[in-house]
Amino acid sequence: MKLDALFRPKSVAIIGASRTPGKVGNILTRNMIEAGFQGEIYPVNPSADEILGLKTYTSVKEIPGELDLAVIAIPAAYVLGVAEECGERGVKALVVISAGFKEIGHEGALLEKQLVEISGRYGMRVQGPNCLGLINTESQLNLSFAPAMPKAGRIGFISQSGALGTAVLDWIVKENIGFHSFVSLGNKGDLDEVDFIEAMGEDEDVRVILLYLESIDRGRRFIEVASRVVRDKPIVVIKGGTSSAGARAAGSHTGALVGSFVAYKTAFEKAGVILAESVEELFNYAVAFTEQPLPKGEGVVIVTNAGGPGILATDLSERLGLRLTNLGSEVRGRLMGRLPEAASVGNPVDILGDARADLYTYAIEEVISEESVNAIVVILTPQAMTESLETAQGIVALQRKHGDKPIICIFMGGGRVQTADEYLRSNGVPSFDFPEKGIKTLAAMYEYARFMEEPEHPPARFDDVDPERVKGILESTRRDSRVVLLANEAAEVMEAYGVNSTRDMLASSAEEAERFADELGYPVVLKIVSPEILHKTDIGGVHLNIGSADEVRTAFEAIMNSVYTFMPQAKIHGVAVSRMVTPGKELIMGMSQDVQFGPLVMFGLGGIYVNFLKDVSFRLAPLSEREAQEMMEETRAYTLLKGIRGEPPSDIDALRETILRVGQLVSDFPEIVEMDLNPVFVYGVGEGCIALDVKITITGD
Repeated sequence: MKLDALFRPKSVAIIGASRTPGKVGNILTRNMIEAGFQGEIYPVNPSADEILGLKTYTSVKEIPGELDLAVIAIPAAYVLGVAEECGERGVKALVVISAGFKEIGHEGALLEKQLVEISGRYGMRVQGPNCLGLINTESQLNLSFAPAMPKAGRIGFISQSGALGTAVLDWIVKENIGFHSFVSLGNKGDLDEVDFIEAMGEDEDVRVILLYLESIDRGRRFIEVASRVVRDKPIVVIKGGTSSAGARAAGSHTGALVGSFVAYKTAFEKAGVILAESVEELFNYAVAFTEQPLPKGEGVVIVTNAGGPGILATDLSERLGLRLTNLGSEVRGRLMGRLPEAASVGNPVDILGDARADLYTYAIEEVISEESVNAIVVILTPQAMTESLETAQGIVALQRKHGDKPIICIFMGGGRVQTADEYLRSNGVPSFDFPEKGIKTLAAMYEYARFMEEPEHPPARFDDVDPERVKGILESTRRDSRVVLLANEAAEVMEAYGVNSTRDMLASSAEEAERFADELGYPVVLKIVSPEILHKTDIGGVHLNIGSADEVRTAFEAIMNSVYTFMPQAKIHGVAVSRMVTPGKELIMGMSQDVQFGPLVMFGLGGIYVNFLKDVSFRLAPLSEREAQEMMEETRAYTLLKGIRGEPPSDIDALRETILRVGQLVSDFPEIVEMDLNPVFVYGVGEGCIALDVKITITGD
């Protein structure tokens, strides 16, 4: 999506331009002039002849020639009329700074809807309303509240918080970080983060895209666009609102385990988007991505003049999945021949505290030349004899010589390393003050490099499914004015999609339960069937291992009495009778329909402890075979599935296929809003798995 009218306009009207210093219209006009914008600037103000030396117009209709972009900074009550004038005038895009739209409530939302309708009628794209503008250093365009223009760079930044955006713009000027473009999303009445990701993705001058997001309105489209863009350049996001306080109330196990952040995190993983945990991390990653090559393989070496920081860096590297390579005997021999006797030539390479610049340069060149080494971390602590600037100069020279391998520097300290730190940064070598920042940045580079090396995995599809049968069951459920499928209906849905589950027969009396048990064969299980009873075991609604007709009658009556005692108002459909199956390892599968991103599939350790242990993983459907495998591997339960202490391994292939079939089912039927398969018993290799209890909830329309 090209948004040249926004990012590269040849002419800009500032509607609401003002002569009064401090007013928004004055700030915008001054910033445009001071940025050195080479196009035409047209201030619009009906009561002024000139503003800041520029001729002023009473309305956009008076402006001569073509008009690419109009910035509106006037009270909300006048915005619709001005937008109409802009449309009639042929303006291509609007930046609406004005507040007073959907952020203030219902009336503002109606106003915003009308604004979008007007712009759509004339083919104008709208940024905002209620935004703080945009910057493009390439076009020398500063339509923001930021007084200082960042230096030119290759970072694109999209922020849902305008205030955070302007604070960051002020900070990056101090940090001397280069920017290509900045966008404040505002209310996202028309253009949203997906549109700007797509536009920056197509812009060859943008090398990395950063986002601060609080919400995503078009979740599936976000995944689609981001998945395509990250194949060309990294996308890094920091997400506001990650606490579990935002989780919705849910009846199923799956819903209860989905916090407000789980779906976003899963979506980012699916799209290959890197997640930062702080604004500082966001820009640490951005600088590394714009200045350094990606590592081409595993194998990290740490070179340090201090043992403690080297140990901290090693520990964090291991936790984050970085592999410290073993140096070959030849390079270790050369290092031993040059370094002091007390130095360590393992990994980390500890060249000791009295190391001068020449030893640093020698050690780094030796290890960076090794074929097994694909990234270098250099740690420097300022000792009395440390030559920090000379060391930095040597590192920059080596980076230019060995430009295909990333170098991350950690120059610890304050004033004594400041000049060296600035020299490194100004010459394209990322430099950090503590090991945590540097190692996490390198880990982000490896995360992206691995994603780029991984081939795209298409969703798995099975042909032996019967969607028409499922459609009929769901329609029948709605005709009964229900949203929760009965146990026997849920079992039929599972059967239609090839998911092995117990066969449930619904009994309305003890005599009918006895007849079904005789038909199925003993032992059997009896379970209460009620859409209002979600956790059957808690109220005595499940009886296991029933071995005779007498026991069936006794169990039926006990279940009904218990339910009437604990939940007398619950609507009872009957008691499900099913064959008792041989116990296996207990797992859980499920799905919760996320508002933004669609069906979120869950896998993990099952049984009655699932809500307490929370050993689960999530992926967004539809699923590839790789994603299903990753879901299992991410849980602690996977260790049990592989077999421990002499236990035989479980049928992992059957579990993976079941996860995929569940993913296909919920993708084919978005009206399924929640699903639980708990427990799922899995047996030995080749013996399969079976869902004992299946709960399916659908939409009511």
